Amino acid sequence: MDWIAFYSYVVVSSVTPGPNNLMCMANGTKFGFRRGIKFCFGVATGFVLVLLCAIACNVFIYHYIPSIIQIMTPLGAAYILWLAWAVWRDKPKEKKKSRFQLDTTSFWVGVILQFANPKGLLFGMTLITNFVFPYDQSFQMCAIVLVINWVTVIFANTLWLLFGSLFQRFFEQYKKGLNLIMALLLVYCAVSLFL
Repeated sequence: MDWIAFYSYVVVSSVTPGPNNLMCMANGTKFGFRRGIKFCFGVATGFVLVLLCAIACNVFIYHYIPSIIQIMTPLGAAYILWLAWAVWRDKPKEKKKSRFQLDTTSFWVGVILQFANPKGLLFGMTLITNFVFPYDQSFQMCAIVLVINWVTVIFANTLWLLFGSLFQRFFEQYKKGLNLIMALLLVYCAVSLFL
């Protein structure tokens, strides 16, 4: 397994702006670190549950439909390249107002929202299908992948929470350069699937 490509993909996907990180940043700005940390742990826990579902799906696919692996690798690489393009071209999005408000400091809201997060769902399937199962399908490897992801997601979410609006200003100031670096790391991840 190419650990550099694996961890590059995990870090870039966890640190780049997405629904979880933006909610953590908003929590840090609005409620402070202590009230927002429960949501970060909920996000990481929910994300591990999504990865467990991805592992279960992949166990089924690898045992009962092995020919699909030849299709999933190019699809996974295409998704990673699309993600690299999206990160590089990222533009600020306008916030929409909603009548329905969730308690974004809740652990359980953090867990449940992971099952409606398309970035996380696609990430989970791509990670397991392309970076883990072709090399090792053991229980130990799955446990290592889950722990690495849980720690990385907690770290990324806590950064966004901790820095709140400061991190947002920093990211906006150096956005083009940071996005280029993250996009190139994702391109490396996509190319490494075929090496």
